Amino acid sequence: MRFAHPWWLLLLLALPILAWLKGNRGGRAAFLYSTVAIVKGISGVTQSHSGAILRRLRWLALALLIVGLARPQQGLGERTVKASGVDIVVALDLSTSMVSEDFQLKGQRVNRLDVAKDVLKEFVLKRPNDRIGLVAFAGRPYIVSPPTLDHEFLLENIDRLRIGSIEDGTAIGSGLTAALNRLRELNSKSRVVILMTDGQNNAGKVPPATAAEAAQTLGVKVYTIGVGTRGKAPVPYFDAFGTKRYREMDVDIDEETLKAIARRTGGAYFRADSTDTLREIYAQIDRLEKSEVEMKRFQRYRELFPFFVLPGWVLLMLEIILAHTVWRKLP
Repeated sequence: MRFAHPWWLLLLLALPILAWLKGNRGGRAAFLYSTVAIVKGISGVTQSHSGAILRRLRWLALALLIVGLARPQQGLGERTVKASGVDIVVALDLSTSMVSEDFQLKGQRVNRLDVAKDVLKEFVLKRPNDRIGLVAFAGRPYIVSPPTLDHEFLLENIDRLRIGSIEDGTAIGSGLTAALNRLRELNSKSRVVILMTDGQNNAGKVPPATAAEAAQTLGVKVYTIGVGTRGKAPVPYFDAFGTKRYREMDVDIDEETLKAIARRTGGAYFRADSTDTLREIYAQIDRLEKSEVEMKRFQRYRELFPFFVLPGWVLLMLEIILAHTVWRKLP
């Protein structure tokens, strides 16, 4: 049991003081009577008794609401996990050329992004003890997920990837730089970037060679993957009648640049021209050197504030209703 915002509990100390001040001051009389005998039979509950109950309801309601503001949480326990000494960030190309449908998945023609997402999710599931992050890039990069052991969160964000979510282009250098920035502050035995692209660098402010030099300086290995069949690839489009058709486009992967990046950083370059090949590439990367360190990870906390806020509101409403009906003060 813990409180996420414990400072709100200090308000509880003010409640007795406010109650004492209000009791000393007393309420202002609505009428002045020479004797209370003329109104004695109006209610079966005396004024002092009903007033005390209403005050207690009010202070109890306020106390419950204050405890709710402090956000009480029930810990679901903690467990010790073995975390690998390898931190990985995947930089994935989201340019429009990734819609090319030159891959097959479960017997059906699919585009490059769908295959990349499917194989990447398999890779994540096989490495539960690695911190893995994800950067997507097209005309510019953006952070999908920082390196994390919360792989459920990572897998959810992989599913959300969509082509066209950022401006088009292929900023390989900027994508690699964004991935390096996620790893720069991490103190781990091995830091790795897996860069997947199907084109040539034509956007961004950072040249790929400069990004590779930065990776070498930081001691980060970069494994580069060229995604796409050789020769031509079918690119889907819809005609005027909404029928899906295909046009053949040249596959234009800058393999020399990708090889140079991998060579300079101590990584390796792979060409993925089929789904099975891409799986095998990730299987090879999966055999990276590992070391284990002990890390404690707390599971998520259960929020308990509704169990205080709801009764507090109920008591407050009850106090207001009683004060204006059954125990209403004489006008």
